[in-house]
Amino acid sequence: MSSRFTGVLSFIIVSLFAFALMGCVERDAHGETANVAEATRGDHGDHADHDKHAGHGHEASPAAAPKDACCPAGEHGGHGAAEGGHAEQGHAEHAEGEHGHSERSDLDRPADELFAARCEHNVPTHQCDECRYEVGVVRVVPDLIDGGLVQVASVASRKLDSPIRFTGEIRFDERRVAHLAPVVAGAVRRVLVDVGERVRAGQPLVELDSADLAGAQGASLEAASALRLAEREYERQRELRDAKVASEKEYLNARESFEAARARAEAASRSLAGLGGGGAGRYVIRAPIAGTVLEMHAVTGEFVESGREIMLVGDTAGLWVWVDLFEKHLDAVSTAQRSGNLTATVKVDAYPGETFVGTLDHVGQVMDEASRTVKARVSLANPGGRLRPGMFADVTLHPEGARDALAVPATAVLSDAGRDFVFVRHDGEYFLRRPVTRGISNGDFLEVAGGLSPGQEIVTVGAFLLKSDVLRSKMGAGCAD
Repeated sequence: MSSRFTGVLSFIIVSLFAFALMGCVERDAHGETANVAEATRGDHGDHADHDKHAGHGHEASPAAAPKDACCPAGEHGGHGAAEGGHAEQGHAEHAEGEHGHSERSDLDRPADELFAARCEHNVPTHQCDECRYEVGVVRVVPDLIDGGLVQVASVASRKLDSPIRFTGEIRFDERRVAHLAPVVAGAVRRVLVDVGERVRAGQPLVELDSADLAGAQGASLEAASALRLAEREYERQRELRDAKVASEKEYLNARESFEAARARAEAASRSLAGLGGGGAGRYVIRAPIAGTVLEMHAVTGEFVESGREIMLVGDTAGLWVWVDLFEKHLDAVSTAQRSGNLTATVKVDAYPGETFVGTLDHVGQVMDEASRTVKARVSLANPGGRLRPGMFADVTLHPEGARDALAVPATAVLSDAGRDFVFVRHDGEYFLRRPVTRGISNGDFLEVAGGLSPGQEIVTVGAFLLKSDVLRSKMGAGCAD
């Protein structure tokens, strides 16, 4: 091996050793900083000092010292680590013994046990303003109830059902509207009504000048004239035949021509009547039903193609709401519908807090293969025209009928870490949170399948304020040291 190569290799080894040594020193510095922070922490500084001296004069605490090849445990002494472990155990005992904290949730402890507990202030825990939250107790003074911030009610049985909720879209009741379009092309001559105007059946709405209509009118006149000529010729030939002047063949030809002319005249007349013509080339669109002009797409002077919709007339006193019925709900809905129309409640964002009542009167016979849903229709009264076609709606069906259930307002039930609970009056002004089991819900009320008894008083309004007070420990608050 050459001396040049040996020199390079030695340089690399020395560099790596120096780099490792610097990292170790840096970690020791961080360990010392951590111990300084621990030593200056609040009311537990004496524990930090104890941990610091447990390491037999080392700056870094054994519990916080990094464990790596740079700083092996043997260098700092196993006895120091043991001392640190005893210090941590003592701190844990102080936290649970002196302050009375328990890992067991108040929701899992009997009420009598919670109200018998005493805190470090040597008073019943539930009576201590600093500690009562530890046992899930809040004090509701009369002023809170008198001011309406908190409301209390007794648990009672009520009728509840198992609703099915959907989203739907409000649309026109197609039996109440008419989509108007000209059957001939033409230019808009006059618009006789305005949007929002009430119209009667047969009332003229729009006039068009139509070349197609003029042609049809001319054809009808021509056919009528040809019919009159053919009729006179037929009468003449009949008289000549009766007088033995004309042959039977001439008579039959005249009769055949007359019959053909009459057929052409009748066809032209029916065609003209179907176009609804007025004066020469003038086409008039009339209201087929009484109602309101809901939409208008006709402008004076505009040319309109045949079949293009230019107006919508109808009555919005009744509307439809179409929903997509999932396959899993078909049986319950179909069974309920066979016993009569199924009640549905409808809510829209335009009127928060209001509910509109309708009936599900039609379930489609074909399932959409992509969405696996069936179209269902809810007929809905619309007094005052407040609802608008095109609105999205939350629709709730009630297929199973109501049943008796122990129920509470939905606002009374709160959750914490996946546990449902309510605040129950235990004694006077003291309320205790108690676990409950949810049942069915109709949106406003919730069945309590377990955890409550009829007649118990619970907080129905303002429960969230009490929850915030009880859960102070989770937000960093605690009892005084």
